Amino acid sequence: MVAISLNAMKPAALRKICLGFPGAREEFPFGEENSVFKVAGKVFALSPLKAEPLRISLKCEPDLAVRLRAEHPAIIPGYHLNKRHWNTVELDGSLTDDFVREMIEDSYDLVVAGLPKREQEKLNWVALSQE
Repeated sequence: MVAISLNAMKPAALRKICLGFPGAREEFPFGEENSVFKVAGKVFALSPLKAEPLRISLKCEPDLAVRLRAEHPAIIPGYHLNKRHWNTVELDGSLTDDFVREMIEDSYDLVVAGLPKREQEKLNWVALSQE
């Protein structure tokens, strides 16, 4: 069971986490109201950072995505995304910041794992199976 956070994550903290990964960039292909976080041109997170409540859509392994939705009311199928591979997470304070950070990192790792080895090496990324 995940502990409840007393404060919902703030947009600045969310942006800092997303941009803290090697090669991460923030772009606005859908207008200024939607931050799209990419690595090597591939999306790993999307968030309307001015929305209330704050939310973020993240890539997720399909079986885990279903399990997370069942366990956490704040996690729903990806809004306007492939619902098999994406979850939208409402950052209402019901999930800890560490848990949210782990989901963002998992999304980043899923995207980087799909990149050519040459791109992975540029990012100094090591597959979990190689650690």
